[in-house]
Amino acid sequence: MSGKGDLAKLDVGVLTADQQEKLRQFKIKTRINNEKYLRSHPEVEVLIGDFLRDVLLKRPADIQDFAADHFTNPDLHVLIGSKMEENME
Repeated sequence: MSGKGDLAKLDVGVLTADQQEKLRQFKIKTRINNEKYLRSHPEVEVLIGDFLRDVLLKRPADIQDFAADHFTNPDLHVLIGSKMEENME
């Protein structure tokens, strides 16, 4: 898997001015679409926040196993639903 550092090695200077503008517009459109999606699905914030809270409280040695267990919990939808209701109060 490529590391984040690999992105820094990309040379956008090899793109034409038109390609750079299209890339810029694509990035803007993607950010807007992502923001719209996240605003229409507040449960995503609750899911991620709940997971991070558990990680920081429990500090598991094997984060991948912990994440797998967390997100495959058959009662996860109930837990998230109740937290969503708490947030609305």
